[in-house]
Amino acid sequence: MPQFNHLIHGEWVASTSYSPNVNPSDLTDVIGEYAQGGASEVNAAVAAAAAAFPAWSTSGIQARHDVLDKIGNEILARKEELGALLAREEGKTRAEAIGEAARAGQIFKFFAGECLRLAGETLPSVRPGIGIEITREPIGVVGLITPWNFPIAIPAWKIAPALAFGNCVVLKPADLAPASAWALADIIHRSGLPAGVFNLVMGRGSVIGDALVQHPGVAAISFTGSVGVGRRIAQACVESGKKVQLEMGGKNPQVVLDDADLAQAVELSAQSAFYSTGQRCTASSRLIVTEGIYPRFIEALQARMAQIRVGDALAAGTDMGPVVSQAQLEQDLAYVQIGKAEGATLLRGGTRVACHTGAGKQGYFMSPALLVDTHAAMRINREEVFGPVASVLRVKDYDEALAVANDTPFGLAAGIATTSLKHATHFKRHSQAGMVMVNLPTAGVDYHVPFGGRKGSSYGPREQGRYAQEFYTTVKTAYTLA
Repeated sequence: MPQFNHLIHGEWVASTSYSPNVNPSDLTDVIGEYAQGGASEVNAAVAAAAAAFPAWSTSGIQARHDVLDKIGNEILARKEELGALLAREEGKTRAEAIGEAARAGQIFKFFAGECLRLAGETLPSVRPGIGIEITREPIGVVGLITPWNFPIAIPAWKIAPALAFGNCVVLKPADLAPASAWALADIIHRSGLPAGVFNLVMGRGSVIGDALVQHPGVAAISFTGSVGVGRRIAQACVESGKKVQLEMGGKNPQVVLDDADLAQAVELSAQSAFYSTGQRCTASSRLIVTEGIYPRFIEALQARMAQIRVGDALAAGTDMGPVVSQAQLEQDLAYVQIGKAEGATLLRGGTRVACHTGAGKQGYFMSPALLVDTHAAMRINREEVFGPVASVLRVKDYDEALAVANDTPFGLAAGIATTSLKHATHFKRHSQAGMVMVNLPTAGVDYHVPFGGRKGSSYGPREQGRYAQEFYTTVKTAYTLA
């Protein structure tokens, strides 16, 4: 069984402990054994990053551009291979996984360009004879803690801007799906990046993540994951004076109005709720449907769900792969039962099923679930399930739909299906979400624009696009007497 080690100061470092990475589509398939680190590996990685920071933070912008562009080019050239690895370890379909790998490459190439677009301001002082320069500088060693559901794209959209703006990095990938992050680290390692600028330490979040958050040599933490963990990280970072950025999930609404194009509304709802096995923080798990279109929408959505082929993520013809793990499968199934106990009606799915592709394979397969007769106070509509489970809320009109959509502790993404310019315009302005989609799935965003939400979904500056500089740089104001 191949073993995969940490990357610290430009060297692959063995561990005393390794953990198997199991394919959720085929539980007999072990992808490899991945190192499990501890505080000593974190200390070594932070020390390496700190030692590399003075030279890297003042390096030429062309050198930084060239390294990031080279990384992006290799990812894009290998997107099929990297996508197959991603599908194998995480469970999203091969097509979705290849798309994610390509996005990782595009992100690195975008931030290669950002290296050349660093800008500041020159302002006159209110005092004669004095000039003012406002510039941005890197913040130091950045700890990145990433989730399993996008195991190459999310590391990419944190690593690329961190490096582009002159920071040094310690990455802690998800313990559940480390293979894609390790493959990315290998590409970065061979790019010509100086030793110590990028470091990879694998292991449990309660060990590696905590050590990063508590380390005095780490200037900032960027985290994507659960609300509970994110809040603990925020508290610890505030206490120690670290800069912090959190992305923590959502309970995203998809509004369907009476005037919507029915076929379009059904398709975008199915994609938002069930594709990627619903394991996206931008997935729509609350379908809010006005009463005029409700009966036709429910009938058409059930017919569309019947076409979703659940099976091996790598097999041709699979529309929805497995849930990522036994624990996640149990959580998804438990929420279906919670919804039923609260009075919801399970119209379709919501059970463990056999693989429809790849005969005889045992995996964490679940049929997509549709719950109706729900109301806003139910747990199924308040808590993030993070699986292929959608609940429907029937409402009278647009005003009630908007109120129900905003009745959530989260505020990441929101969608509306309508042919009314009036309602679309009003929804874009009054939806309490960081990202709004009109006649599009809520899941699916571009790499060159800001990503993030409001309320319990996000904390700190936005990720991606030029807005990433808000987190990965600090502002300096310099005065000069002429």
